[in-house]
Amino acid sequence: MRHGVAGRKLNRTASHRKAMFANMAASLITHEQIVTTLPKAKEIRPIVEKLVTLGKRGDLHARRQAISQIQDQDAVRKLFDAIASRYATRNGGYLRIMKAGFRQGDNAPMAVIEFVERDVNAKGAADKARVAAEAEAAEAA
Repeated sequence: MRHGVAGRKLNRTASHRKAMFANMAASLITHEQIVTTLPKAKEIRPIVEKLVTLGKRGDLHARRQAISQIQDQDAVRKLFDAIASRYATRNGGYLRIMKAGFRQGDNAPMAVIEFVERDVNAKGAADKARVAAEAEAAEAA
């Protein structure tokens, strides 16, 4: 019997699941929209929503809890500075999951998970800034 056992295993060990969800949460906070499989999207939603609630609390203990959860200080900085202030008056429901068809290779159900009032320019902005900085450093050298 599976009484009281919550969450999907996703064919991974516990440590792999924990690391995968930390990476997915950091990517979702950084880019504000990611494409993944539907079961992973359904599993990551409560994790990120709890992180946004920590961000709304805003104190040092909440910041340390968020850093221990996702291991990315830049993502936590964005979470506490930009995202938490955006959802200050909203009581939950920060994310939406939209089904996106099936993956070509293995027919897995895909989904897009994003923040409801997301910044459309955030997707890829960090990557563009990194590439521009590398190009600038290459020209200087």
